[in-house]
Amino acid sequence: MTHAPHEHQPDATHTHGKRVTTPSEPRHPLDQLTGEEIAAARQLLVDAGHFTESTRVPRMLPVDPPKADLAAWRPGAPFDRRIRVTLLDRATGVSSEAIVSVTRGEIDSFAVIPNAEAPYGQPQYLFEEYEDAATIVKASEEWQAAMRRRGLEEHMELAFCSPLAPGFFGKEDEIGRRIVRSHTYLRFDEKDSPWAHPIEGLVVHVDLTERRVIRIDDEGDVPVPEQHGNYSLDVQGPVRETLKPIEITQPEGPSFSVDGSLVQWENWKFRVGFTQQEGLVINQITFRDGEEDRSVAHRASVPEMVVPYGDTSVSRYWISYFDAGEYLLGKNANSLALGCDCLGVIHYFDAFVPDDLGNPVKIPQAICMHEEDYGILWKHTDLDGHAETRRSRRLVVSYFATIGNYDYGFFWYFYLDGSIQVEAKATGIVFAGAGIPGSENPHAPEIAPGILTPVHQHLFCARIDAAIDGEDNTLHEIEAVGIPIGPDNPYGNAFTWSDTQLKSELEAQRIANGLTGRVWEVRSAHRTNYVGKPTSYWLIPEGKALLAAQPESTVYGRANFATKHLWGTRFDPEELYPAGFYPNAHAPGAGLPEWTAQDRSLDGEDIVLWHVFGPTHIPRTEDWPIMPVDYSGFWFKPHGFLDQNPAMNLPEDARAACSMGADGAGSGSGSGSGSAGCCSGGGCGCCAGEACRCGGANCACGKQ
Repeated sequence: MTHAPHEHQPDATHTHGKRVTTPSEPRHPLDQLTGEEIAAARQLLVDAGHFTESTRVPRMLPVDPPKADLAAWRPGAPFDRRIRVTLLDRATGVSSEAIVSVTRGEIDSFAVIPNAEAPYGQPQYLFEEYEDAATIVKASEEWQAAMRRRGLEEHMELAFCSPLAPGFFGKEDEIGRRIVRSHTYLRFDEKDSPWAHPIEGLVVHVDLTERRVIRIDDEGDVPVPEQHGNYSLDVQGPVRETLKPIEITQPEGPSFSVDGSLVQWENWKFRVGFTQQEGLVINQITFRDGEEDRSVAHRASVPEMVVPYGDTSVSRYWISYFDAGEYLLGKNANSLALGCDCLGVIHYFDAFVPDDLGNPVKIPQAICMHEEDYGILWKHTDLDGHAETRRSRRLVVSYFATIGNYDYGFFWYFYLDGSIQVEAKATGIVFAGAGIPGSENPHAPEIAPGILTPVHQHLFCARIDAAIDGEDNTLHEIEAVGIPIGPDNPYGNAFTWSDTQLKSELEAQRIANGLTGRVWEVRSAHRTNYVGKPTSYWLIPEGKALLAAQPESTVYGRANFATKHLWGTRFDPEELYPAGFYPNAHAPGAGLPEWTAQDRSLDGEDIVLWHVFGPTHIPRTEDWPIMPVDYSGFWFKPHGFLDQNPAMNLPEDARAACSMGADGAGSGSGSGSGSAGCCSGGGCGCCAGEACRCGGANCACGKQ
């Protein structure tokens, strides 16, 4: 089948005041996979004899075209759509990987994955394996005996048995095998949240291929906490009635436009993508400067995260989940709801992922996009009292994924001044263990009676395939530097900055330093601004804690990407995930440490930035029964990219929600003041077409 763009957009629909884009026939080489393409990829492999009754599909990923082909492609020309498909034979444990072209109807490559050999590695988990693991555990005589020994036999039917990634410890009965470790939680009724009732010290190790329990750890007799952890209003009410409504209206509609995957908002232009592993992907990011759409990044996403635990108990010493590489963030994306997950005038993007059998499944409203007011963008009051203010606004593109007990939101913010902010929001239910009420544990504080929750980390890794005015870039470390008193600093007040070029991959493994304001600058190797300096963007880190595990641990080797805040690599299309393609049960060393051992040049090259960020979580009582959102992230901000502030021509009227009266006095939306300032200036920013809430006599909409 040949793909070419359409004149109109039949894949976008209006539903109850919202707009939804559903992937249909691809119109651009970087469009996300459609349901038809997923089905076609599966059928190609079926027809080639690569499917049996026990074959499953842990993962399908789009294969981006080579950059040279993408640069040469023009709308209307055909393009090839290829998909990387991982297969798993559940009967034998043998896994394989194919690259198929659904355009040409051909299988370009097919190979068995040697996961029984060092360094091992397993495909991602299937949803059906979650249920199978619970069935295998509950059928086990050893588990039943452990439950009876603890006096819990009456709760066995309603017990919840979790399927948890095993890490890697080189044990003979685990290496090269498809293993999960299972904790057991009680439920006292069918609607009870199990996370509040952990059975401490009971771990069941399951071989998913042989469908048997290979061993059980059963230590201690800590009582199971019985206090509920339910969070619905029927148990947490009565409902608070003191909050007054907040309404967000855009009577003229949003300022962005959507054409298939292409989004345009003010100076920004980019394409919205989605994959089963990464979730949201932002492609071909440009910022308009005059009559030119200038390149900022080719591709950006958060392709991996690791959640290592700091507990030494038998229940948790092995925990270090790779929520993208083992469980697939995109596959676990939520269907977002208007008024709950997203407020305002919303545009949604549906997404398609394969189910365990390789058939397409639609995730409705997987991605949410809207505009937000963001306070003051710039402001100044002159000596004569004249004041000018412009309000900031940002475009928000986001999605949420739920992995077991935790929920993660990934938000990409685009600002009017050319800045990009990335924010991860961690919420959900903390991973509880049990202990004696009032007891002390150096690795797990007590957050509710008998509920001890281990210290842990959420370490995200963003990947930005930078393209500052093109693919030829350089990478630099910039930080403030003090100058000793002497000829260069006679009064002791002087300081300056250092500029260190990171010329190779080994040099570009860096740790943040907030005390010096350390940032990393990506520069064009050929273009300069109007003061003669290279155009550039700064990556500005938060600089929180890195991986806390010791270098001798296996998690340190498997999650080695989380030992540095920054890695710089030269672009390679196969280097997409910082812990490699198959981190599940993989020996240490894959991903960034393996690639950067080549020490490739970064001097005027196509550079990829890998940035690690995220919280170290010492749980607190306020995190129970559901944890309020914990925010973390970074900025990617222009620094000499533009010749001046690009937001100088913003209006001061209603569109910026601010207007000044002749006396310089102003009122914001909903201020309730009686001055004319709020509604003067040619537009009513306060009313938005409704009854005037500011009381201004000069309300442009004619309402009081």
